[in-house]
Amino acid sequence: MCNVHSELIVRFRDGEYQAYEELYKKFRKPALHFCVSILKDIDESENIVQDVFLKIWYKRSLLNPNRNFISYLFTIVRNHAYDHRKVALKNDSINERFREMILDAHCAEKEVKEERLDRIKEAVENLSARKKEIIKLNYERGMSYKEIAEKLDIKLNTVKNQLVIAKKSIRKELEQSAYL
Repeated sequence: MCNVHSELIVRFRDGEYQAYEELYKKFRKPALHFCVSILKDIDESENIVQDVFLKIWYKRSLLNPNRNFISYLFTIVRNHAYDHRKVALKNDSINERFREMILDAHCAEKEVKEERLDRIKEAVENLSARKKEIIKLNYERGMSYKEIAEKLDIKLNTVKNQLVIAKKSIRKELEQSAYL
């Protein structure tokens, strides 16, 4: 290594902040280009190069001025870039598995709802003809109790009572099928 770099490294190793700034200005761009060539992401590369220079500053006492600083710097940048890629790939994998779990849960929830709806329809079909008709007029057609009473020519209280009995019967049948 040339003597100019050796002297700069010695000053840097001894904690001279101006030497640190000189090293940073001199080697930041080459380190950044190298990192971008690995990651293909300028923002992440900027972060990595910043982190590497901070790491070098904190471990400056270990620097050997007779060794090639550029090689040392690029090795650290490369290792950090590879580590970053590993983490990013792992995160992508975790995110994909999470999406799959959500989709599976959504499908399972949909199946449970469909199964419950099928059990409700089956319970309605097991009602007497009159109760079944009142339930269907109320829930499927959205008719009021009064409209149902008028349509079927029965008393309003009869509609209310029949609906209460029908709902209890449906609830009881659903509870029994839940235990099977």
